[in-house]
Amino acid sequence: MKIFTSSLALFFISISIFSQEATNAELVKKGLLQKQKIEKESLVKNIPFHNIGPSVMSGRVVDIDVNPDNTTEFYVGYASGGLWYTTNNGTTFAPVLDTAETINVGDIAVDWKNDILWVGTGENNSSRSSYAGVGILKSTDKGKTWKNVGLPDSHHIGRIIINPNNADEVIVGVTGHLYSSNESRGIYKTTDGGSSWKKTLFINNQTGIIDLAYAPNNFKTMYAAAWDKDRKAWNFRGNGTGSGIYKSMDAGSTWQKISLENSGFPTGDGVGRIGLAVFDENTVYAVHDNQFRRKKNNEEKNGDRLTKENFKTMSTDTFLNLEDKKLNAFLKTNGFQEKYRADNLKQLVRGGTVKPVDLAKYLEDANALLFDTPVVGAEVYRTDDGGTSWKKTHTDFLDDIFYSYGYYFAQIQVNPSNKDHIYISGVPVLKSKDAGKTFTSINGKNVHADHHALWINPKNPNHLVNGNDGGVNISYDDGANWIKANQPIVGQFYYINVDNETPYNIYGGLQDNGVWMGPNTVQEDDSWHQSGRYPWQSIMGGDGMQVQIDTRDANIVYTGFQFGNYFRLDRSKNKQTYIQPKHELGESPYRFNWQTPILLSPHNQDILYMGANKLMRSMNQGDDWTAISNDLTKGGKKGNVAYGTLATISESPFQFGLIYTGSDDGLVYVTKNGGGNWTKISDTFPKNLWVSRVVASSHKKERVYVTLNGYRWDDFKTYVYVSENYGQTWKNIGETIPMSPVNVIKEDPDNENVIYLGTDNGAYVSLNKGQKWHAFSKGLPNVAIHDLVIQPKAKDLILGTHGRSIYKTNIEAIQLLDSEIMKKELHVFEMSRIKWSEQWGVSWSKWLKPDEPSSTIQFYTTTAGSFSVQITTESGKVLQELSVKADKGFNYVNYDLTITEKGKDVLQKEFPDDEVSKRKNGKYYLPIGNYAVKISSKSISEKKLFEVQ
Repeated sequence: MKIFTSSLALFFISISIFSQEATNAELVKKGLLQKQKIEKESLVKNIPFHNIGPSVMSGRVVDIDVNPDNTTEFYVGYASGGLWYTTNNGTTFAPVLDTAETINVGDIAVDWKNDILWVGTGENNSSRSSYAGVGILKSTDKGKTWKNVGLPDSHHIGRIIINPNNADEVIVGVTGHLYSSNESRGIYKTTDGGSSWKKTLFINNQTGIIDLAYAPNNFKTMYAAAWDKDRKAWNFRGNGTGSGIYKSMDAGSTWQKISLENSGFPTGDGVGRIGLAVFDENTVYAVHDNQFRRKKNNEEKNGDRLTKENFKTMSTDTFLNLEDKKLNAFLKTNGFQEKYRADNLKQLVRGGTVKPVDLAKYLEDANALLFDTPVVGAEVYRTDDGGTSWKKTHTDFLDDIFYSYGYYFAQIQVNPSNKDHIYISGVPVLKSKDAGKTFTSINGKNVHADHHALWINPKNPNHLVNGNDGGVNISYDDGANWIKANQPIVGQFYYINVDNETPYNIYGGLQDNGVWMGPNTVQEDDSWHQSGRYPWQSIMGGDGMQVQIDTRDANIVYTGFQFGNYFRLDRSKNKQTYIQPKHELGESPYRFNWQTPILLSPHNQDILYMGANKLMRSMNQGDDWTAISNDLTKGGKKGNVAYGTLATISESPFQFGLIYTGSDDGLVYVTKNGGGNWTKISDTFPKNLWVSRVVASSHKKERVYVTLNGYRWDDFKTYVYVSENYGQTWKNIGETIPMSPVNVIKEDPDNENVIYLGTDNGAYVSLNKGQKWHAFSKGLPNVAIHDLVIQPKAKDLILGTHGRSIYKTNIEAIQLLDSEIMKKELHVFEMSRIKWSEQWGVSWSKWLKPDEPSSTIQFYTTTAGSFSVQITTESGKVLQELSVKADKGFNYVNYDLTITEKGKDVLQKEFPDDEVSKRKNGKYYLPIGNYAVKISSKSISEKKLFEVQ
């Protein structure tokens, strides 16, 4: 395979060698500075994006900090949605981190006496989409401005605590890198407000600090939870010998481990994540994700019912002697295909085609591995002697709290006025009034099940503020009832899509909040409370995944949840059909990615593709499946996460059966004959990186785009490539994009020179096929863009973000941009259709704001400066005039359709029969007719006609 130039070949070689090394902090910092520079120089920086929701399902909260002297004032940190501030008890919130380098939050701490905010960036949960941060951010003006005060290579911050008597003394627990080993872990302390830091505890390069807490009346006494973990794309180890509890008696300057042998607290390799709650210097609670295996005699008895475990060691003779009724009950309950029933299975076993263990293997998908792991799980311990000895508070297992993903939870709180009242956060949130002997759920029906933060009012312990995967809830009766406070738009979308209805609808899958759909015209406000119908609606639960909509009938929707659990929905009949492909007994189970790719063929909407480790094709809407490839990955890796899976699929609109696939382990394949033959086309790419997108061009049959993502190696470089010959050779078009992992690339359907891109830190567009990139920024914070889609009729670009729900902008002007326009000093675009309304300037009550129309005037200029915008009659007489400062590139002027008093007189003279009346708001508006907009600066000017209909 050839590369275009020798220098490019050297580039590939060097990247291949180092692609699995974590990106160092200095390069990350340079990338952030580069983005700031690109934003200032961007030709598209004035193109406005509007957030269209949804908000009601919210997104993952990581921390809450409430003003103890005014509990209606508090801050909420969202994992990838920023920091939000309320002064009215959560009725409304305002974002306060949007001007910072990142909005990824791990922990927050507020010095309420001095209004100083501390944000530890980088989420403290070790999820699949827990984004890294850039260190510690500090604000001394309530979030108007932010300063990075250090620890840039920390990536993920576990906890921040402030000395209540000395605002400059701050202790930080650093969890560290998520996917790689690093030295910037442990506990750091500053005594000068962040000007300098001292590392006071380091355990090893895979053990960080997940929690810190101090005795309320003695800041010198504090406790820390160390967490030994290692995440890879194929495996997560959430426990190790480095995990444990430490204590300091000098405000965090020195530390001693107190979870020792014979202390009563677990030690050894099975110790997992720990959360701490300190009541006083001596009484401390710890919630522990115990990863030691359960003893067999403690396992739940299943009586006569067959389980998957039975078949792992079952002999052929025992299998053949099973009662058919009993075997069929197992097969039906576990979703075996109808062809697998007792009589024919016994024939297969007699013939040696199938072994009893194959029934267990048949069920070994990623979900089963996740939930069937027989670990001890959640435990609560208490010490009353400052950590010298610990005792478990309960005798029974605390089941159905952590399941086997305790790494995602482990939060515990104690009532500040009663040391026997505690709360643990998991799935769901529980409380105990007897020091942890017994627990009851306080999860309300309007509260998400997954919990990460809880604040207890020290003056009124019945007042709770809870943060979870579904936002914020508030209780005033100790969890008996909850208020939902989900005004912030902070949804975490994995994927979005659109249909062709009028108005068109947007669909999207969210982290732990299912799949939602809604009209693109929705106005995100609280007016829906009057009708009782929220404009967005949920159409699927679980972690929402990809969506395909039948172009012939938008009621037919294909979607589902994690690990390939997909359904065909017929929304007109409220019907759903499970369509996941099943392997044959005796074969290795298919491997499905967490976000399994699906694709309706652009050539026939009955044909559906789904990516496992093989590419599956259905010719009848998912009812039947055929594998049209062998394994298109490197074969998987041993671990507890599905890996060696397809992550992206694309079929060329020019030719049926011209299909590309990309895998999570770095392979890209192409077939030109519907799977008859496959060719690997990724040999020159950096190795082992996640193929986040492969996209067949809609403008040229031979063209294909590929993006690679190194997030799961803590590699934050950008990898973007294009081929003009079906992937035989590749060109790197991503070198000038500011450093950030790339999630999505999309070609403009109308203008082949235009390409859109989404990264973990923003959105970009190229106007010249990737030679140069421009950053979108107006109305758009530094948020992860997971997906983007273009609605071709409306000419709208929609961004699916992982932290701020969905943004929309119109791109018609971008699509029209060609070499001729870009050469001109000034170009004015056609104005959108304006329809006159009797409601302009009027409201039905004098106490309500009148309806005030607006239209956008768009122009492109190669020269920045002051411009005059005139609204004139067709003959050129001025009716309204505006003065604007324009930037090089696209400019947008909002025009409210008013005319001046003088302009009104001009119209009355030209058209004496048409009365222009003053509206109730005291303004004159353009009447029905033909007009012109003229834009000028110095010696250049251009005008465009428009009509008010």
